[in-house]
Amino acid sequence: MANYTAADIKALRERSGAGMLDVKKALDEAGGDVDKAMEIIRVKGLKGVAKREGRSASEGLVTAAVVDAPDADGQIGVLVEINAETDFVAKNAVFTELAEKVLGAAVASGAADADALAAAFIGERSVQDVVDETAATLGEKIVVRRVARVTGENVAVYLHRTAKDLPPQVGVLVAGDAAASQVATDVAMHVAAYSPTYLTREEVPADLVADERRIAEETSRNEGKPEAAITKIVEGRLNGFFKDQVLLEQAYARDPKKSVGTVVTEAGGTLTGFVRYRVGA
Repeated sequence: MANYTAADIKALRERSGAGMLDVKKALDEAGGDVDKAMEIIRVKGLKGVAKREGRSASEGLVTAAVVDAPDADGQIGVLVEINAETDFVAKNAVFTELAEKVLGAAVASGAADADALAAAFIGERSVQDVVDETAATLGEKIVVRRVARVTGENVAVYLHRTAKDLPPQVGVLVAGDAAASQVATDVAMHVAAYSPTYLTREEVPADLVADERRIAEETSRNEGKPEAAITKIVEGRLNGFFKDQVLLEQAYARDPKKSVGTVVTEAGGTLTGFVRYRVGA
């Protein structure tokens, strides 16, 4: 007769993120000792690390922090995406605690990419070692996918949950001057919803603009538009492209009659950068 209860199974599953069958086997082997069963799950998980390498990790969360710059001149925003295989693990407390530790390491180390962050430290251990140990505990592949940093006089952060029972899946940082701070959070929410690619049209690569112009011209001719009107039509379509891709030219979510750029200018401010992550995208 098993010397553990259904409540023990549930608690250990929530603690470890392991499957039901694995949890029951570990409890059987441990004679009902929950701590010993947790150790067994971790050990068996470590043996399975190589098998997890080929799996897809497209669930997970984004997390962010804003701190004062070391020279006290402005702020630094840090955004991190960490992936797991299932949403079950993504909302597990062990996983979310790992994410906060990794974020702390990202802030402290100044890491600007995933490789640098993996080599940073959490205490006396590398981020990668801590991630691998957590992956073993949870029985899933875990990946610190990317990290971004933005700086400005003011940095606003917005984290969006796509489902109430999941951690944030969309994260945005918006940097600007002090005057822009009064609208920066609303702009960050706009970015989360409308996913612009560039801050200004000057940032759009010239070859991409040339391709869009060529496509617009070919489309206009294929539609039989008058030759004399094609130049104006092409410019109109190119402006439409900019309004779709460029943050400052998008129609503002809270007042579509105005562009984001107009709203920021009316506040007397200037935006200097932004970043948007969506888990798995």
